[in-house]
Amino acid sequence: MSHRVFINDVAARDGFQIEPRWIETADKIAFIDRLSATGLAKIEATSFTSPKAIPNLADAAEVMRGIHRAPDIDYVALIPNVKGVERALSVGTDELNFVMSASDSHGRANLRMTADESLARFADMVVAAEGADVRLNASISTAFGCPFEGRVPADRVMEIVARIADLGIAGVTLCDTTGVANPLQVAALCEAVRTRYPGLDLTLHPHNTRGMGLANALAAWQVGIARFDAALGGLGGCPYAPGASGNICTEDLVHMFACMGVDTGVDLDGLIAVSETLPSLIGHDVPGQVVKAGKADRRYRLPAAIA
Repeated sequence: MSHRVFINDVAARDGFQIEPRWIETADKIAFIDRLSATGLAKIEATSFTSPKAIPNLADAAEVMRGIHRAPDIDYVALIPNVKGVERALSVGTDELNFVMSASDSHGRANLRMTADESLARFADMVVAAEGADVRLNASISTAFGCPFEGRVPADRVMEIVARIADLGIAGVTLCDTTGVANPLQVAALCEAVRTRYPGLDLTLHPHNTRGMGLANALAAWQVGIARFDAALGGLGGCPYAPGASGNICTEDLVHMFACMGVDTGVDLDGLIAVSETLPSLIGHDVPGQVVKAGKADRRYRLPAAIA
Protein backbone atom coordinates (compact mmCIF):
# COMPACT_ATOMS: atom_id res chain seq x y z
CA MET A 1 0.00 0.00 0.00
CA SER A 2 1.14 3.53 -0.70
CA HIS A 3 -1.96 5.69 -0.34
CA ARG A 4 -1.42 9.37 0.46
CA VAL A 5 -1.71 10.47 4.07
CA PHE A 6 -2.59 13.86 5.52
CA ILE A 7 -0.90 15.25 8.62
CA ASN A 8 -2.44 17.70 11.09
CA ASP A 9 0.21 19.23 13.35
CA VAL A 10 -1.23 20.08 16.78
CA ALA A 11 1.89 21.38 18.54
CA ALA A 12 0.70 24.99 18.68
CA ARG A 13 -2.43 23.88 20.55
CA ASP A 14 -1.94 20.48 22.18
CA GLY A 15 1.76 21.10 22.72
CA PHE A 16 1.75 24.68 23.92
CA GLN A 17 -1.31 24.29 26.17
CA ILE A 18 0.61 22.45 28.90
CA GLU A 19 3.84 24.44 28.73
CA PRO A 20 4.42 26.22 32.05
CA ARG A 21 6.24 29.15 30.44
CA TRP A 22 4.24 31.80 28.56
CA ILE A 23 4.99 31.71 24.84
CA GLU A 24 4.75 35.15 23.29
CA THR A 25 2.01 35.69 20.74
CA ALA A 26 4.48 36.82 18.08
CA ASP A 27 6.53 33.66 18.66
CA LYS A 28 3.44 31.47 18.26
CA ILE A 29 2.55 33.21 15.01
CA ALA A 30 6.11 32.87 13.67
CA PHE A 31 6.14 29.18 14.64
CA ILE A 32 2.86 28.48 12.83
CA ASP A 33 4.06 30.42 9.78
CA ARG A 34 7.20 28.27 9.62
CA LEU A 35 5.05 25.15 9.88
CA SER A 36 2.86 26.47 7.05
CA ALA A 37 5.86 26.43 4.73
CA THR A 38 6.33 22.67 5.15
CA GLY A 39 3.22 21.47 3.31
CA LEU A 40 1.16 20.07 6.18
CA ALA A 41 -2.52 19.39 5.44
CA LYS A 42 -3.74 21.08 8.63
CA ILE A 43 -2.39 23.03 11.57
CA GLU A 44 -4.32 23.14 14.84
CA ALA A 45 -3.30 26.63 15.81
CA THR A 46 -5.05 27.25 19.13
CA SER A 47 -8.13 26.68 21.26
CA PHE A 48 -10.96 29.10 21.98
CA THR A 49 -11.33 28.04 25.56
CA SER A 50 -11.27 29.89 28.86
CA PRO A 51 -7.93 31.63 29.52
CA LYS A 52 -8.31 30.54 33.13
CA ALA A 53 -8.40 26.91 32.02
CA ILE A 54 -5.52 27.16 29.55
CA PRO A 55 -3.51 30.37 30.18
CA ASN A 56 -1.00 29.74 27.37
CA LEU A 57 -3.79 29.92 24.76
CA ALA A 58 -5.35 33.14 26.04
CA ASP A 59 -4.26 34.88 22.83
CA ALA A 60 -6.25 32.57 20.52
CA ALA A 61 -7.89 35.35 18.50
CA GLU A 62 -4.66 37.29 18.09
CA VAL A 63 -2.85 34.18 16.87
CA MET A 64 -5.57 33.25 14.38
CA ARG A 65 -5.66 36.81 13.02
CA GLY A 66 -1.88 37.13 12.86
CA ILE A 67 -0.84 34.00 10.97
CA HIS A 68 -0.16 34.07 7.23
CA ARG A 69 -2.44 31.41 5.81
CA ALA A 70 -1.20 29.10 3.11
CA PRO A 71 -3.96 28.39 0.59
CA ASP A 72 -3.69 24.59 0.80
CA ILE A 73 -3.68 24.33 4.61
CA ASP A 74 -6.70 24.28 6.92
CA TYR A 75 -6.20 26.19 10.15
CA VAL A 76 -8.00 24.48 13.01
CA ALA A 77 -9.05 25.46 16.52
CA LEU A 78 -10.23 23.28 19.38
CA ILE A 79 -13.68 24.41 20.49
CA PRO A 80 -15.26 23.57 23.88
CA ASN A 81 -18.62 25.37 23.70
CA VAL A 82 -20.94 27.74 21.80
CA LYS A 83 -19.00 30.81 22.90
CA GLY A 84 -15.87 29.20 21.48
CA VAL A 85 -17.68 28.64 18.17
CA GLU A 86 -18.60 32.31 18.00
CA ARG A 87 -15.09 33.47 18.83
CA ALA A 88 -13.51 31.12 16.29
CA LEU A 89 -15.87 32.13 13.51
CA SER A 90 -15.19 35.82 14.16
CA VAL A 91 -11.55 35.36 13.12
CA GLY A 92 -12.14 33.10 10.11
CA THR A 93 -11.10 29.72 11.50
CA ASP A 94 -11.23 27.04 8.77
CA GLU A 95 -12.17 24.08 10.95
CA LEU A 96 -13.78 23.80 14.37
CA ASN A 97 -12.65 20.75 16.32
CA PHE A 98 -15.20 19.93 19.03
CA VAL A 99 -13.94 17.80 21.90
CA MET A 100 -15.52 15.29 24.27
CA SER A 101 -14.52 12.18 26.21
CA ALA A 102 -15.78 8.66 25.63
CA SER A 103 -15.20 8.06 29.34
CA ASP A 104 -17.53 9.90 31.73
CA SER A 105 -14.81 10.06 34.39
CA HIS A 106 -12.34 11.75 32.09
CA GLY A 107 -15.10 13.98 30.72
CA ARG A 108 -15.96 15.22 34.20
CA ALA A 109 -12.27 15.84 34.98
CA ASN A 110 -11.50 17.55 31.67
CA LEU A 111 -14.76 19.20 30.62
CA ARG A 112 -16.98 18.91 33.68
CA MET A 113 -19.55 16.89 31.78
CA THR A 114 -20.38 13.35 30.80
CA ALA A 115 -20.28 12.04 27.24
CA ASP A 116 -24.05 12.46 26.86
CA GLU A 117 -23.85 16.03 28.14
CA SER A 118 -21.04 16.76 25.67
CA LEU A 119 -23.09 15.42 22.79
CA ALA A 120 -26.01 17.63 23.79
CA ARG A 121 -23.64 20.60 23.77
CA PHE A 122 -22.34 19.55 20.35
CA ALA A 123 -25.88 19.90 18.98
CA ASP A 124 -25.98 23.52 20.15
CA MET A 125 -22.52 24.15 18.71
CA VAL A 126 -23.54 22.76 15.32
CA VAL A 127 -26.50 25.15 15.29
CA ALA A 128 -24.18 28.05 16.22
CA ALA A 129 -21.98 27.25 13.20
CA GLU A 130 -24.84 26.96 10.70
CA GLY A 131 -24.41 29.11 7.62
CA ALA A 132 -20.69 29.66 8.21
CA ASP A 133 -18.07 28.56 5.71
CA VAL A 134 -16.41 26.23 8.18
CA ARG A 135 -15.75 22.52 8.54
CA LEU A 136 -16.73 20.65 11.71
CA ASN A 137 -14.82 17.81 13.35
CA ALA A 138 -15.37 16.02 16.64
CA SER A 139 -12.52 14.54 18.67
CA ILE A 140 -13.32 11.67 21.02
CA SER A 141 -10.81 11.60 23.86
CA THR A 142 -10.03 8.34 25.69
CA ALA A 143 -11.47 6.36 22.75
CA PHE A 144 -9.11 3.48 23.53
CA GLY A 145 -8.90 3.72 27.30
CA CYS A 146 -9.38 5.97 30.32
CA PRO A 147 -6.87 6.64 33.13
CA PHE A 148 -9.69 6.33 35.67
CA GLU A 149 -11.97 3.63 34.24
CA GLY A 150 -9.64 1.51 32.13
CA ARG A 151 -10.51 0.22 28.67
CA VAL A 152 -13.46 1.91 26.99
CA PRO A 153 -15.70 -0.63 25.17
CA ALA A 154 -15.58 -0.32 21.39
CA ASP A 155 -19.38 -0.48 21.30
CA ARG A 156 -19.55 2.69 23.39
CA VAL A 157 -17.21 4.49 21.01
CA MET A 158 -19.27 3.31 18.03
CA GLU A 159 -22.43 4.64 19.70
CA ILE A 160 -20.77 8.03 20.16
CA VAL A 161 -19.58 8.08 16.54
CA ALA A 162 -23.14 7.33 15.40
CA ARG A 163 -24.51 10.27 17.36
CA ILE A 164 -21.80 12.58 16.01
CA ALA A 165 -22.60 11.48 12.45
CA ASP A 166 -26.30 12.14 13.08
CA LEU A 167 -25.44 15.74 13.94
CA GLY A 168 -23.99 16.23 10.47
CA ILE A 169 -20.41 16.69 11.66
CA ALA A 170 -18.03 15.89 8.79
CA GLY A 171 -15.13 14.31 10.64
CA VAL A 172 -14.29 12.26 13.73
CA THR A 173 -10.94 11.91 15.46
CA LEU A 174 -10.26 8.87 17.65
CA CYS A 175 -7.87 9.95 20.41
CA ASP A 176 -5.56 7.71 22.40
CA THR A 177 -5.37 10.41 25.06
CA THR A 178 -3.23 8.48 27.53
CA GLY A 179 -1.27 6.29 25.13
CA VAL A 180 -2.81 3.01 26.29
CA ALA A 181 -3.82 1.67 22.87
CA ASN A 182 -2.06 -1.16 21.08
CA PRO A 183 -1.84 -1.74 17.31
CA LEU A 184 -4.40 -4.56 17.16
CA GLN A 185 -6.91 -2.50 19.14
CA VAL A 186 -6.33 0.59 16.99
CA ALA A 187 -6.68 -1.36 13.74
CA ALA A 188 -9.90 -3.02 14.89
CA LEU A 189 -11.64 0.16 16.02
CA CYS A 190 -10.47 2.25 13.07
CA GLU A 191 -11.58 -0.41 10.62
CA ALA A 192 -14.96 -0.74 12.33
CA VAL A 193 -15.63 3.01 12.21
CA ARG A 194 -14.36 3.34 8.65
CA THR A 195 -16.52 0.42 7.47
CA ARG A 196 -19.72 1.52 9.19
CA TYR A 197 -19.34 5.25 8.45
CA PRO A 198 -17.46 5.55 5.15
CA GLY A 199 -18.66 9.12 4.67
CA LEU A 200 -16.88 10.38 7.78
CA ASP A 201 -13.36 11.77 7.53
CA LEU A 202 -11.65 9.61 10.15
CA THR A 203 -8.48 10.78 11.92
CA LEU A 204 -6.26 9.01 14.46
CA HIS A 205 -4.74 11.01 17.30
CA PRO A 206 -2.08 8.78 18.91
CA HIS A 207 0.04 9.48 21.96
CA ASN A 208 3.43 7.92 22.58
CA THR A 209 3.17 7.62 26.36
CA ARG A 210 4.14 3.95 26.32
CA GLY A 211 6.19 3.93 23.13
CA MET A 212 3.48 2.54 20.83
CA GLY A 213 2.51 5.73 19.01
CA LEU A 214 4.11 5.09 15.62
CA ALA A 215 3.14 1.42 15.72
CA ASN A 216 -0.46 2.47 16.29
CA ALA A 217 -0.30 4.97 13.42
CA LEU A 218 1.07 2.27 11.12
CA ALA A 219 -1.69 -0.15 12.17
CA ALA A 220 -4.32 2.49 11.37
CA TRP A 221 -2.75 3.23 7.99
CA GLN A 222 -2.76 -0.46 7.15
CA VAL A 223 -6.56 -0.54 7.49
CA GLY A 224 -6.99 2.55 5.34
CA ILE A 225 -6.74 5.53 7.69
CA ALA A 226 -5.22 8.48 5.86
CA ARG A 227 -5.45 11.29 8.43
CA PHE A 228 -3.23 11.63 11.49
CA ASP A 229 -2.69 14.14 14.27
CA ALA A 230 0.87 14.63 15.48
CA ALA A 231 2.85 17.32 17.29
CA LEU A 232 6.20 18.69 16.22
CA GLY A 233 8.92 17.45 18.54
CA GLY A 234 6.48 15.10 20.26
CA LEU A 235 5.05 17.90 22.41
CA GLY A 236 1.78 17.67 24.26
CA GLY A 237 -0.16 15.65 26.76
CA CYS A 238 -3.42 15.97 28.62
CA PRO A 239 -3.38 17.93 31.91
CA TYR A 240 -6.37 15.84 33.07
CA ALA A 241 -4.85 12.45 32.26
CA PRO A 242 -2.18 11.46 34.79
CA GLY A 243 0.99 10.23 33.15
CA ALA A 244 -0.07 11.12 29.61
CA SER A 245 3.04 12.40 27.87
CA GLY A 246 3.18 13.81 24.40
CA ASN A 247 1.65 13.14 21.03
CA ILE A 248 3.50 11.19 18.39
CA CYS A 249 6.19 13.37 16.87
CA THR A 250 5.28 14.92 13.51
CA GLU A 251 8.73 14.70 11.98
CA ASP A 252 9.13 11.11 13.18
CA LEU A 253 5.76 10.18 11.63
CA VAL A 254 6.57 11.90 8.33
CA HIS A 255 10.01 10.25 8.33
CA MET A 256 8.46 6.80 8.85
CA PHE A 257 6.10 7.29 5.93
CA ALA A 258 8.88 8.73 3.75
CA CYS A 259 11.03 5.66 4.40
CA MET A 260 8.07 3.52 3.32
CA GLY A 261 7.55 5.51 0.13
CA VAL A 262 4.22 6.92 1.33
CA ASP A 263 3.40 10.45 0.19
CA THR A 264 2.58 12.98 2.94
CA GLY A 265 3.05 16.14 0.90
CA VAL A 266 5.36 17.39 3.67
CA ASP A 267 8.88 18.76 3.27
CA LEU A 268 10.67 16.62 5.88
CA ASP A 269 13.87 18.66 5.87
CA GLY A 270 11.85 21.83 6.41
CA LEU A 271 9.91 20.18 9.22
CA ILE A 272 13.11 19.08 10.95
CA ALA A 273 14.46 22.63 10.67
CA VAL A 274 11.39 23.98 12.46
CA SER A 275 11.66 21.27 15.12
CA GLU A 276 15.24 22.35 15.81
CA THR A 277 13.88 25.72 17.01
CA LEU A 278 11.54 24.21 19.62
CA PRO A 279 13.93 23.87 22.60
CA SER A 280 14.77 27.56 22.51
CA LEU A 281 11.10 28.48 22.07
CA ILE A 282 9.76 26.46 25.01
CA GLY A 283 12.87 26.28 27.18
CA HIS A 284 13.50 22.54 27.31
CA ASP A 285 14.42 19.53 25.20
CA VAL A 286 11.78 17.63 23.20
CA PRO A 287 11.36 13.86 22.78
CA GLY A 288 11.47 13.70 18.96
CA GLN A 289 14.06 11.24 17.62
CA VAL A 290 14.72 12.11 13.98
CA VAL A 291 15.73 15.66 14.82
CA LYS A 292 18.46 14.21 17.07
CA ALA A 293 19.61 11.19 15.04
CA GLY A 294 19.03 12.50 11.53
CA LYS A 295 17.11 10.76 8.77
CA ALA A 296 17.67 7.06 8.10
CA ASP A 297 19.74 7.83 5.00
CA ARG A 298 22.24 9.90 6.99
CA ARG A 299 25.80 8.65 6.45
CA TYR A 300 28.95 9.09 8.52
CA ARG A 301 32.65 8.99 7.73
CA LEU A 302 34.52 5.92 8.79
CA PRO A 303 36.85 6.49 11.74
CA ALA A 304 40.31 7.55 10.59
CA ALA A 305 41.92 4.38 11.92
CA ILE A 306 39.69 2.28 9.61
CA ALA A 307 39.57 4.54 6.58
